[in-house]
Amino acid sequence: MEGPGLAGGKNAKAAVPHPLSKDVLGFEEDDDDDDLEVFSKDASFTDASSFSISMQTSPSSMINQHTLDDEPDSKDIFVTVDDPANHVTTLETFVTYRIITKTTRSEFDSCEYEVRRRYQDFLWLKDKLEEAHATLIVPDLASHKKLGPGFISKMGETVKAVANTVRSIKNRPDEFTAKSDYVDVFRQKMGTLDKISQRILKELKEHLTEMKEYGPIYTVWSESEQDLAEPLKGVASSIENCCKAIEGLTIGLSEDLLPALHEYVLCAETLKSVLKRRDLIQADYESQVDALTNKKADREMLEHSDLSFTIGAFLGKNAEEMKLQKQQKIDREIEELQADIGHLEDKVECANSDLKADWERWSINMRNDLQSAFRNAAENNILYFERCLATWESFLASQQIETKVDKNVKESA
Repeated sequence: MEGPGLAGGKNAKAAVPHPLSKDVLGFEEDDDDDDLEVFSKDASFTDASSFSISMQTSPSSMINQHTLDDEPDSKDIFVTVDDPANHVTTLETFVTYRIITKTTRSEFDSCEYEVRRRYQDFLWLKDKLEEAHATLIVPDLASHKKLGPGFISKMGETVKAVANTVRSIKNRPDEFTAKSDYVDVFRQKMGTLDKISQRILKELKEHLTEMKEYGPIYTVWSESEQDLAEPLKGVASSIENCCKAIEGLTIGLSEDLLPALHEYVLCAETLKSVLKRRDLIQADYESQVDALTNKKADREMLEHSDLSFTIGAFLGKNAEEMKLQKQQKIDREIEELQADIGHLEDKVECANSDLKADWERWSINMRNDLQSAFRNAAENNILYFERCLATWESFLASQQIETKVDKNVKESA
């Protein structure tokens, strides 16, 4: 028996594009949509079931200010997370963030709320969101350990993931199998890009250190070479300008590209957990369906069984009465199982629907984030090479002018 929404298309795998392909990242389109939702509409943070969530699209969210809007067609609630503050007590050190909520919704008593919450409160919120909405994609907060002043290591602990072992399911839709395969590829590619980018940043910093040691050598040399003093000083000045260009490149890499890549390395783990939770819901449904099938088989077997030779019959009990009691018990169990199956059927439908909708939002945000990060990295590299090229061209031009001047002086002499 197939559960609701369990008959996926056979070609679902083929329809899933490569996670880092041009079509997925959308380099040929200018998509400026900022499809963000507010993750809270209650300043007291007491009712997780009323929260609306989506992926945070900025890899630098919560550094200075992060504003989340509701659906773009009905922007009637705005939440800003900003102003990280470090608190030191005799027992602990912790960080709090200011959360400002502005709304025009009638169910609120006020149009504006302001509270401060600790990082641990965001972890609690994440747990509650995952508990209330098992198949919605809640961003992993481990990536925010680097944000804000003075984070303690225990405050940056990753929220516990869903158990790795998931009961096997019989009829997982091809669509979700394809999504799982997509996440595996995505996680591998993002991990590779993250490692390579970190190595590039390390090598750039080492190169910058050597360049800073390299330039002063020409300055010292110029003091002992009167005829070469000006060219040597020019080389030293050019190297210094190149050092500034390298510093700009490393800043762009460490503050833009690397945070985005690392954010989505962690996000891939979150996606795997979400898919596992969806499988758990379906596994619960299928186990109840199997139990119902077994109970129906037991009832059919009971109808054709003879209880005259059972222990109860030897003890003087009426065989027909025993048979009737067992049938009634099985019928009650079947009714309970049918009710549970109906509830789980709806739960599977809702889980599949929620995951599909949130996956679409996440895909758009991921594409926009990576597209922006890669474009900025390309622009930073172009700017770096243009600055270095301009520096050395200027040096060569100055040397050519000096050569012509010296030649004219010699000719006139």
